[in-house]
Amino acid sequence: MAPRWIGMGLIMGLEEKLPSGFVLTTVEKLAGYMRKNSLWPATFGLACCAIEMMAVGSAAKYDISRFGMEVFRASPRQADLMIVAGRVSNKMAPVLRQIYDQMAAPKWVLAMGACASSGGMFNNYAIVQGVDHVVPVDIYLPGCPPRPEMLMDAILKLHTSIYDEKLGPNREAVIKSVEEAALNALPTHQMKGLLA
Repeated sequence: MAPRWIGMGLIMGLEEKLPSGFVLTTVEKLAGYMRKNSLWPATFGLACCAIEMMAVGSAAKYDISRFGMEVFRASPRQADLMIVAGRVSNKMAPVLRQIYDQMAAPKWVLAMGACASSGGMFNNYAIVQGVDHVVPVDIYLPGCPPRPEMLMDAILKLHTSIYDEKLGPNREAVIKSVEEAALNALPTHQMKGLLA
């Protein structure tokens, strides 16, 4: 069917045959839309970044409930987003990993603040030099501590990433390879160059 002009717009043909209100999309886009709009975070507040995270969750100024995330879950079995807010000690790392393993799949991790992302100013034996050595991280949020607006921006960027994710068996292989690469990465204190 050749396109034709009606009024000021071009009608291509397919739109004419569909009933009013019919939506065209893929299953991946539909699943991505549903997942990004129903994230339930599991809180893992360990230091000062947790105060900023609590402000996002409870303050009317930021209103995280606009994104369907107002319910911070205490049970990892009901959560699919882990917000690691603050420094992770070597003693706390196995607990962090256990909670991550208990979370429902698909799951995402947001490293909030300089300490969670890279150990921050705590370059010593007691602090994990980046939570990505314990769990795979999907998005890093810099700052010491990052402002609530920055956390909201990181969540929106994570939403975009979730919306564009692929489904199927290839996703499992990608998750496994990313997790293995993160866990086998060279620790920050062993890196040479600008850090040495």
